[in-house]
Amino acid sequence: MTLHVRRAGALDCAPMADLLNQIIAIGGTTAMTQPVTGDILAGWMTRSPRSLWHIAEDDGGTLLGFQYVQPHPKHGPKVAQIATFARVGRTGLGIGSALFEATKTAARAEGYTWIDAEIRADNSSGLTYYQSRGFEDYGRIEGYRLGDGSLVDKRLKRYDL
Repeated sequence: MTLHVRRAGALDCAPMADLLNQIIAIGGTTAMTQPVTGDILAGWMTRSPRSLWHIAEDDGGTLLGFQYVQPHPKHGPKVAQIATFARVGRTGLGIGSALFEATKTAARAEGYTWIDAEIRADNSSGLTYYQSRGFEDYGRIEGYRLGDGSLVDKRLKRYDL
């Protein structure tokens, strides 16, 4: 299988929402608890001109994953906040690695100096993924309230560009 990574556009929002909703429905790996629509993702995509969205697809154009960074709301304009999602059952195929290479290059070009990742402390695959990309621990959020009211801890990791 050959992976193709490219910048995401408005027409990718519905398939990205479908992929993300499968992850949300399973639970345990994302802080999101409510389904999203393509229109919601399109709004997120255009929230900032410095948002950078990439998708990975196979030779047939099937969406395998997506990743985005956007300006971090608390750390200032030089810091990007990242989110990564891979199709259920398709992890471990290099999707996240390919996406991060594209994101890293685009984030540097956009003038970001580091990338922040906030990962649920109970998301072992997410923690492993970001650790394997070179992200380092820098903090923790205890008792983060999810949209459904449940509490989780989050690990904070950073990647210096």
